[in-house]
Amino acid sequence: MQQSSGGSYVLGSSLIFCGLTPSSAEPVERERNRDRLEHRVRRFFGVFRMELCPITLREANDFVESFHRHNSRTSRDGGKYAIGLTHDGELVGVAIVGNPLSATLMDGFTAEVLRVCTNEKAPLGACSKLYAACWRAWRAMGGRKMITYTRQTESGASLRGAGWRVVAECAPVKPGWHKKDHLKRNWQPVMGQQKFRWEFSA
Repeated sequence: MQQSSGGSYVLGSSLIFCGLTPSSAEPVERERNRDRLEHRVRRFFGVFRMELCPITLREANDFVESFHRHNSRTSRDGGKYAIGLTHDGELVGVAIVGNPLSATLMDGFTAEVLRVCTNEKAPLGACSKLYAACWRAWRAMGGRKMITYTRQTESGASLRGAGWRVVAECAPVKPGWHKKDHLKRNWQPVMGQQKFRWEFSA
């Protein structure tokens, strides 16, 4: 393997790494061994990197609809902004930020992370990176506080890893709830579970 002038690594045809060598078996098996070999080399040298990327609210909601475990799209694909996360050039996660759903928290300086979603290809730390990026963007706009909610059955490790803290426990919302605003938000099953409210502030 040789390092190019740009700092990237060029994978040669005769790499031997971590005890792996191309097999002398059938051509298909040799190709598979080479793919595994190159994957390990790329991972070792950090070629597989997570990078933030611009994304529209509609695109982010499309991703949420495909991969989120218990939440659907935001109402009318709404929000203030969305952030994408790629891994080796492929979209593996998104975050959507909007106004707080609770009217009592709408002070103009508080935003809520409405959705964070990753797929099975997202590496460890992907959610923490998205939460941290949401706060940095909001802080750059002059925001002072950011909140989000998790079910009490969830560990919250990604939020703690990004420096967030639990500030309140939230009781379940009874079926039949709806909010009479321009978004016409209705009750969803996930709202019937006990939650923690998390916060990050300046």
